[in-house]
Amino acid sequence: MKKVLILGAGMVVKPIVKYLLEKNIAVTVASRTRSKADAMIDGHPNGTAVEWTVDDGKTLDRLVSGHDLTVSLLPWIHHIMVARHCIKHKKNLVTTSYVKPEMRAFDQEARDAGIIILNELGLDPGIDHMSAMRIIDHVHGKNGKIEEFYSICGALPAPESAGDNPFRYKFSWSPKGVILAGNNDGRFLRHGEEVYVPTEDLFKNPLKVDFAGVGELDIYPNRDSMPYIELYGIPETKTMLRGTFRYPGWCESLDAIKALKLLANDTYDFTGKTYAGMVAMLAGFDNTKEIQGKVASYLDTDTGAHAIKAMEWLGLFSNKRMNRRQDTPFEIVSDLMIEKMMIGSGERDMVAMQHVFLASYPDGKREVIKSSMLDFGSPSTDTAIARTVALPAAVGVEMILQGKIIEKGVHIPVIPSIYNPVLDALESMEIRMEEKFGLPETDIIR
Repeated sequence: MKKVLILGAGMVVKPIVKYLLEKNIAVTVASRTRSKADAMIDGHPNGTAVEWTVDDGKTLDRLVSGHDLTVSLLPWIHHIMVARHCIKHKKNLVTTSYVKPEMRAFDQEARDAGIIILNELGLDPGIDHMSAMRIIDHVHGKNGKIEEFYSICGALPAPESAGDNPFRYKFSWSPKGVILAGNNDGRFLRHGEEVYVPTEDLFKNPLKVDFAGVGELDIYPNRDSMPYIELYGIPETKTMLRGTFRYPGWCESLDAIKALKLLANDTYDFTGKTYAGMVAMLAGFDNTKEIQGKVASYLDTDTGAHAIKAMEWLGLFSNKRMNRRQDTPFEIVSDLMIEKMMIGSGERDMVAMQHVFLASYPDGKREVIKSSMLDFGSPSTDTAIARTVALPAAVGVEMILQGKIIEKGVHIPVIPSIYNPVLDALESMEIRMEEKFGLPETDIIR
């Protein structure tokens, strides 16, 4: 029986554990909180829970050496440590995280060890790469060119679960990660011009689309899109923009919060401060009197603005003491958001993804191609984000164990021998992209 080690027992881990156990694969889940691992294994005879923390290298070394493959679902910063152990013991590794330069540097060592380190095999990154490459290869197979490419994804509450807070957002996965991403900058190519978006402007001027079954969604840039021109093999494109979906309200509110330095990672002494006192301190106000009016003036808006109402709802104008000492605004504000914005036990989340291409062909034909996915979670089973992150990784693990993925080194799933069977397997689990070809050029994102 093949044995797989899964590191981490966070909010997206359960579906991969269940999938592998059902495939008669022995699974060990190693987590700081053993009770979480036990709950995922749910008494299955081929499952083992281990209490483990990332500072216990000796146990990690033993666990990696005793399994056929390791899946790291830890925060990305710990993947490097895990990769070293996998290379040492010549064991394959799968992650769902972006490849950092430190991981890319292991490529030759992984090849020499005869293993694959397969990263970005989740949702975004993951399904986005695979479904995009399927269409890109289709267009190139007809001697066509990709003139424009937009790739957008968002993990959101379902529409019926989104309307009771002004951010129209609820956390169904790593809450700190969601908020921390708001401190990224952005870079992309649009209409032949490279655009850099500094972090302070990340949420300004979002693009907008009407997503079937959902309604209007905003789009803001997702990190650096430029490397994907080479990764996807589309040097001809004049537009390469990867973005994130949010309901209207999020971008406006987060833009205001960032302008007030409330997502900063700088450390301050907040001893004795209220939430309103923190806002006043960071904005340079003398006191908290009429704090909403002062903030509105600072942001060059009025007290009836959506962002002002969102901050009031969150509690940022409250005279409640924070009970913090040395801390960062990011930690305080993200804790407030987590307290008030976790998805409820009876609520559904959803994943919305869409690729929009403008393709041209030697005969002069031009078409817009749309590839869209709308996946809903279930309060009684798994969230949509857990399914769509964990199941691509689960399929990849199974393929590696079966010898169906033979590549060695550090990879992401942009080659047909990986993305085609993974996408086919996901379709059998009702995770699929709906593709529409031959659309008019007016359907491109404006």
